[in-house]
Amino acid sequence: MPTVLQIVSRGWIGLAATVAFAAFADQSAQAQSANTSFFVTSVGVGNGANLGGLAGADNHCQTLAQAAGAGTKTWHAYLSTQAADGKPAVNARDRIGKGPWQNSKGVVIAKDVAELHGANNLTKQTALTEKGEVNNGRGDTPNRHDVLTGSQPDGTAFATADDRTCKNWTSSTQGSAMLGHSDRIGLRDDDASKSWNSSHPSRGPDGGCSQNDLKSTGGDGLLYCFAAN
Repeated sequence: MPTVLQIVSRGWIGLAATVAFAAFADQSAQAQSANTSFFVTSVGVGNGANLGGLAGADNHCQTLAQAAGAGTKTWHAYLSTQAADGKPAVNARDRIGKGPWQNSKGVVIAKDVAELHGANNLTKQTALTEKGEVNNGRGDTPNRHDVLTGSQPDGTAFATADDRTCKNWTSSTQGSAMLGHSDRIGLRDDDASKSWNSSHPSRGPDGGCSQNDLKSTGGDGLLYCFAAN
């Protein structure tokens, strides 16, 4: 029969092992976060498609990455802008670096820009948030699969005939923003419904760019964030 001293000793050994395992798991999580180079934002800016322009969107990505332990990289939002006020258009594909990009679990979603806009590995299970969580998609409550991009399927900006960027990410009322489906699922079995970056434009009773408008079609003002270095 074990003595009291033996019982206490075994208890301390078990506690020490538990603490050591927890520390190892924490270090592993930190290492994964540090290597993260792609995520879907867990939250939007909160003001519909008025992100404060590209600078405000980039800052949102950087802030979330910092909180998740990946702030040493330079983060850019995957967004295009349209030519306006004498300024040229900006293509989302040109502002996210060269790749490869991986999520917080170490899964590579694309090795380079060409693959990202071709046969990439972006699915509901791989398009994780900065917290390493799966983002709600079609069939979940609430559905949050609409992601702001303002881009055509090849990652380039739209012509200026129609607003597809909610006035270059400065409007939370009138306008329209092109959205992608992070879960690659839509109402139909077609390329647009399955597109991660160019599925359909925003719309709604407030004019198309408000937070409520974005939520009404299955979104929340979320962004794709890429490490550009």
